[in-house]
Amino acid sequence: MTLFDLILIAVSLSMDAFAVSICKGLSVRKVSLQHAMICGVWFGGFQFLMPALGYFLGDRFAALLTKFAWIAFVLLALIGANMIKESFGGDEQLDDDYSAKAMLPLAIATSIDAFAVGVSFAAMQVNILPAAGLIGVITCLLSAIGVKVGAMFGDKYRAPAERIGGIVLILIGVKTLLTGLGVL
Repeated sequence: MTLFDLILIAVSLSMDAFAVSICKGLSVRKVSLQHAMICGVWFGGFQFLMPALGYFLGDRFAALLTKFAWIAFVLLALIGANMIKESFGGDEQLDDDYSAKAMLPLAIATSIDAFAVGVSFAAMQVNILPAAGLIGVITCLLSAIGVKVGAMFGDKYRAPAERIGGIVLILIGVKTLLTGLGVL
């Protein structure tokens, strides 16, 4: 596997986290470096951890992906549906929670597919630490950028952007579920 292949995989895997980071950026009135770093570290860390786990656990536990896919689907669908519902409210209470309690389910839900990539890396005998490191770093950077992009939408585009973000999260959940079930 070439470096270019790994970069493409890393960017592809980071798109879920990038979309969620945009939504998190929409949730704050004034974005700070701390907001961007929190998303970057959580999402990048899990995008590093999950392929490594998939690699080391190999295909012995690949069947568990179906169960994890359901969990990711439910988490993303609930978060997305809530965002859509809140976008129709007048003066909504935005989810500007960047605590571990809020970030952990998002980080897990957006990195399930990275576990499957780790399993495939084991079959291809990819050197996992540099590969997972590259995936984590790219996800960290794109997630931090996503927070800033979300914040740039501002109040004017907040409601439509939250609706779109909610729909995107639901679609990511459906994709994760279908991938976990082996349909995609």
